Amino acid sequence: MTKKIVIDQSELSWNDLKEFNKDITSITVDASVFETLTTVRNYVEEEINKLKPIYGVNTGFGRLASVQIPQEKLEELQVNLIRSHAAGVGNAVDNRIVRLMIFIKVKSLSKGYSGIRPEVLKAFVFMLNKNIVPHIPEQGSVGASGDLAPLSHMTLPLLHEGEVYYEGKKHAAGKLLKSLGMERVTLKAKEGLAIINGTQSMVAHGIYALILSERLLNAAELIATATIEAMKASKKPFFAGIHKAKGSPHNEAVAERILSYLSNSKIMESHKDCDKVQDPYSIRCIPQVFGAIHEAFEHVKHILVREANAVSDNPLIFKDEDVIVSGGNFHGESPALVMDYLAMAMSELGSISERRTANLVDKNMSDLPAFLVENGGVNSGYMIAHVTAAALVSENKGLATPSCVDSIPTSANQEDHVSMGHRSGVKLLKILNNVSYVLAIELLSALQGIEFRRPDRSSETIENLYDLIRKDVPYWDKDRQMNYDIEKVREILIRGDLDDLLKINKAN
Repeated sequence: MTKKIVIDQSELSWNDLKEFNKDITSITVDASVFETLTTVRNYVEEEINKLKPIYGVNTGFGRLASVQIPQEKLEELQVNLIRSHAAGVGNAVDNRIVRLMIFIKVKSLSKGYSGIRPEVLKAFVFMLNKNIVPHIPEQGSVGASGDLAPLSHMTLPLLHEGEVYYEGKKHAAGKLLKSLGMERVTLKAKEGLAIINGTQSMVAHGIYALILSERLLNAAELIATATIEAMKASKKPFFAGIHKAKGSPHNEAVAERILSYLSNSKIMESHKDCDKVQDPYSIRCIPQVFGAIHEAFEHVKHILVREANAVSDNPLIFKDEDVIVSGGNFHGESPALVMDYLAMAMSELGSISERRTANLVDKNMSDLPAFLVENGGVNSGYMIAHVTAAALVSENKGLATPSCVDSIPTSANQEDHVSMGHRSGVKLLKILNNVSYVLAIELLSALQGIEFRRPDRSSETIENLYDLIRKDVPYWDKDRQMNYDIEKVREILIRGDLDDLLKINKAN
């Protein structure tokens, strides 16, 4: 069933953004929004007719701000702006991120500070509701003056230019949009600049990364629990008193969930009186590391949801104060900083996962067959799966280096400090892709280890996890092509199939 989201004066919530990403969602705009846009646009037209210079309205852009544009050239100025700034290169941005980008831009424009006409907003809503997605190259934004190149490519279809994706195919925008009944938008003074100035591309990358991060974080707790079982590790480090003494509610919550996932485990019961004193840090410190990552996630979510609701173009229109003023809301420092923070946090999720896999395949640490396979020597088992995890974790160490500490002057030094926030978002998604594979490898390894603990069974939650994975990936009795198994499990994690197991556990 198609969901509906109403754009009005209320703020988008985290759940709104997740729901929009999940399904093809119908967008409607409250009539009050169009009334506000019309009122503010009338004010802009009055100011233009006074012939005084207003940045980006009747002047050039950037270093060309001192060049005043004649009235008869104002529409040409906006079209030229979009065409010239559509200078992105490289791979296409994922369609789901592009849809989020348009959705967030619609929200920003709806607030009435940008001076656009209702027709512009309606055109973007039409594209969202028809699931027409602009082709946007990934590279070309430095994260200040807005995500100019990505947002220009997003805007080209309004002019019936550029390319779009529709029903699984790539089309020339003009021909397709005409056939679907969307008229070409003639951009008036200020409108092109209002659309392409802003942080919507980097924020859309960040929101999509948050959605994926939440899914991987939840899955990682189940996967780590499976490893605890396979390793016959102790549950004592998850004792509530330890985490109350630390003072972090996130640590406490992780420890509580891990213990709930271990509830009534026969494997755990089988070694309750063993003489092992301590487990490796990658197991013993799961609450401390995962808790810190959850804490980072919550902070990043707060900032990015706020930014998704922000007005970040320039100049802004304050009709009641009778002023059109240039500022710097387009600067992406806030999203850049927190996306770099999330990049480091999620890299740690992969790092500690790889260490648990290393312990699982090491017979001296796990008391399991070497590399988790019978007839070792003839079979290599999970030896190179672990090497892949190590390679991905090592790659993430480089990708986690913050982008926001870099800056490069542009526009003849007029725009002399930039956030590099778009780069922060792009590499964050690469990190998450790597982490999804690392977690998939740990899950495969942990379930293989649990096989060797039979006939003892794990908890109901972990056995349900076992059954879910074994539908697609059988027990590793002898060597076969490993990457197929990794890809299947990674897809399960990315889809969020493990979320259902978490709901079952909460219900019980």
